[in-house]
Amino acid sequence: MQVNKAYKFRIYPNKKQIELINKTIGCSRFVFNFFLGKQKEKDAYWYIVEEMVQNGQLPINNWRGQFLNKYETLKSLPELKKHYSFLKEVDSIALQKSVENLADSCGRYYKKQNKQPLFKSKKNRVQSYTTKQTNGNIAVMNNYIKLPKLGHVRFRKVVK
Repeated sequence: MQVNKAYKFRIYPNKKQIELINKTIGCSRFVFNFFLGKQKEKDAYWYIVEEMVQNGQLPINNWRGQFLNKYETLKSLPELKKHYSFLKEVDSIALQKSVENLADSCGRYYKKQNKQPLFKSKKNRVQSYTTKQTNGNIAVMNNYIKLPKLGHVRFRKVVK
């Protein structure tokens, strides 16, 4: 039986780490909004073609835009990093995770399980990003946790 673990820590980063955390949150939001905008453009085009069919301007709607494909979108991230160099400064796994979250929310929307995904706002009270452990990039040592691109961040141990 596989057991998944997740930890939530109260961290105490220094000023440089706070700046990098805020950059990572901003870049994750940017990537999410960028690809959501692309998906909304595809949806708008489909609705235009569907309206033309209903008006009799086209016989049938043969245009089938692809839904957001997580793997194709992840493959296009390096190309996006070439155009927007600030994306290279942050944790790449956090950017990939925001694409995965968008693909999941779009998939749920098209299955009519959720409402349409919304653009992420800077004004939202809760700002966070998600990363995952691959090849030992996250480690816990004494009162420090090693995170990708951030280095060692002090945290408070949970007393049980």
